[in-house]
Amino acid sequence: KVITQKPSILTEQKGRSVTMDCNIEKEEGNYVGWYKQIPNAAPQFVLRSYHSHNSPDKYGDGFSSSRFTSNAQSKIHYNLIISNVDVDDSAVYYCKTWDNTVREYVSQ
Repeated sequence: KVITQKPSILTEQKGRSVTMDCNIEKEEGNYVGWYKQIPNAAPQFVLRSYHSHNSPDKYGDGFSSSRFTSNAQSKIHYNLIISNVDVDDSAVYYCKTWDNTVREYVSQ
């Protein structure tokens, strides 16, 4: 599966809003997750959303709906929106999807 993100580089003034796009190529009933990574650190989970939900259904620690949100333009096209951007938001952002065609169940 190919995931396309745009724009590759985004610059905005402090206090404004930014929107990043993620196209997951193929709809398979997937959730889309967004991650933030700063240099020399592990990616941080930002949020998770599903195309039929009006807002994200899960947030990572330190990320809240007051500044971070997501919406789906379609079943394959998702946006991450950061409001009131600050210097601390400078990072590489990744989107990720789960393939529902392969599932593994573990029982103990």
